[in-house]
Amino acid sequence: MLIIWWRASVRALPAPTFDLQSHSTYSDGSLPPAEVVRRATEAGVELLALSDHDTVDGVGEALTAAAEHGIRLVTAVELSSVDEDREDLHVLGYGVDHTDRTFLDTLQAYREDRAHRATRMADALEECGFALDRDALDARAAAGLPIGRPHLAQNAFAHNRARAAKEGLADFGRLLEAYLIPGAPAYRRRTTPTVAEAIDTIHKAGGVAVWAHPFWDVDQPDEVLDAIDRFKKDGLDGVEAFYIAFTKDQTDLLATACEQRGLLTTGSADFHGPDHPRFNTFRNFELHGHAPNLGALG
Repeated sequence: MLIIWWRASVRALPAPTFDLQSHSTYSDGSLPPAEVVRRATEAGVELLALSDHDTVDGVGEALTAAAEHGIRLVTAVELSSVDEDREDLHVLGYGVDHTDRTFLDTLQAYREDRAHRATRMADALEECGFALDRDALDARAAAGLPIGRPHLAQNAFAHNRARAAKEGLADFGRLLEAYLIPGAPAYRRRTTPTVAEAIDTIHKAGGVAVWAHPFWDVDQPDEVLDAIDRFKKDGLDGVEAFYIAFTKDQTDLLATACEQRGLLTTGSADFHGPDHPRFNTFRNFELHGHAPNLGALG
């Protein structure tokens, strides 16, 4: 995977004042929505999106906090999707109606599929010899909160520290990469939605659909461009061209491709919380000299 992890200490240009992907305790973030908004404001973010996975349950709280702090908030969601043999591509939906009943019912169906998948992955982790605190997972599910791969990895890491150390897994993120990504021993595939279905769901809720962090799941530049063209035919509105993990070459390719195709270009540091091993700082991504095209979002 052609990814370099950039840190704020090596930043050469002023950080962007927009950050259009962040997560709260309603999905795999560590802070409640109001606290995410407060910290974003303190970091100098002027335009923020709370984009929890497959849910908009935290958007109302975030909107209230945004009004209190004087920061602009875009209603958003991040949908985990499947595409051909690729098993976990993410589509961001911006400007969605977070109160639309049909939209909420569709997200519930996606979460139910995700819950079944989480159970299959938990079983697989145990088959791999990891002890899990199933009561904690059951309590989260009972509270109506989703269980994603980060939650499974955190649970496994917390109860298997000696084994993790022996395998050189310094934190739960490393355990996730070793066991819970496509091709890893405990990974299990989702069945719905496809990327096209995710785009359609977002459009029906009044939003615009943006492919999140393309190089996260697709390594080769030509394959990324091919996917952009296919997704554009399905109605894709933009691409997250600016991202904490992207190199200058990757950003150049995405920004140029989107300009040629008339697509939006958004960006984010993918904030998950201050203690996350990677996604812990707002505005920590580079534009590399390109002007973002946020369309109506900006």
